[in-house]
Amino acid sequence: MLAGSENGEVSAYGWAARDDSGILSPFHFTRRANGDNDITLEILYCGICHTDLHFARNDFGMSIYPMVPGHEIVGKVTKVGSKVTKYSVGDIAGVGGSVGSCGSCSECSEGFYVYCPKMILTYSARFHDGTVTQGGYSDNLVVDQNFAVLIPKSMPLASTAPLLCAGITVYSPLKHHGLTEPGLHLGVVGLGGLGHVAVKFAKAFGMRVTVISTSPSKKKEALERFGADAFLVSRDQHQLQDAMGTMDAIIDTVSANHSIQPLIGLLKTRGKLILLGGPAKPIEVLAMPLLLGRKMIAGSAGGGREEIQEMINFAAKHNITADVEVISMEYVNTALDRLEKNDVKYRFVIDVANTI
Repeated sequence: MLAGSENGEVSAYGWAARDDSGILSPFHFTRRANGDNDITLEILYCGICHTDLHFARNDFGMSIYPMVPGHEIVGKVTKVGSKVTKYSVGDIAGVGGSVGSCGSCSECSEGFYVYCPKMILTYSARFHDGTVTQGGYSDNLVVDQNFAVLIPKSMPLASTAPLLCAGITVYSPLKHHGLTEPGLHLGVVGLGGLGHVAVKFAKAFGMRVTVISTSPSKKKEALERFGADAFLVSRDQHQLQDAMGTMDAIIDTVSANHSIQPLIGLLKTRGKLILLGGPAKPIEVLAMPLLLGRKMIAGSAGGGREEIQEMINFAAKHNITADVEVISMEYVNTALDRLEKNDVKYRFVIDVANTI
């Protein structure tokens, strides 16, 4: 039973960053009262995204402290509002990177609230009532039913949590750009939290997948663990030359600064390079290879509510989950330090319910 105040606000407990040191510590706070369109979740698991690290340390210059991070949330529904139609008490629901939007723009009307100019982040943002949103490194969450998705109880919940961010981040551009046809050749740059999930979805679509990495040591895992068809070392000029013009599209998941010019050469005519990472420095690219090959560079930040639900259902059907290392809440600072060093295979997930 969740404790609450006389005005209906819900008492909550989590781990929060207090300043840009990014160090998290125990934090008591309150959630808003469960409204007519809201559901309340007892949080079971929460994945750790690289964005959490950036926000905890104010790398984007927009962090609001104290801050409870976490936007890969899976929990059990413990309360539903009077107008809730999509959930019942006892259901398992997931929440990703957004918990609100304007509800009236063209993006919202199509369900793509993630692209709404007034989109509200799951944490470190101002909600409609002026309060600061707090994320999933905590014991509960109150959220509008339209910003949650139903999780089949048959899915392993810990390894499903990262799909709420990493999963939809790779699934949405594949769908949007028509990259779901069997036999298409997809390059996946980076075999990390996003990349390993991209390989799984692409293989489930029946695509030919080549993992592109700077680390030759990842070849065995790419081919044997995740089922990629080929592995290309991006620093090997001979391998790059042999693969020129062979890929229908490339998903680039890397956020570190890197040149995308060699990737453009790997694309077939009319090929698409889709950027999912956000390097800090501006990207420089020669125009002529794009013009002469009618090639495209695109970006993607996620998908809409129906698409997230579709992704979850597809993942359940094809047994797709993230490869995770489950940790306790007290380990979270060590996990963030390890994440900064890319020392995780392939996503940390906090066992909130059993360790908070």
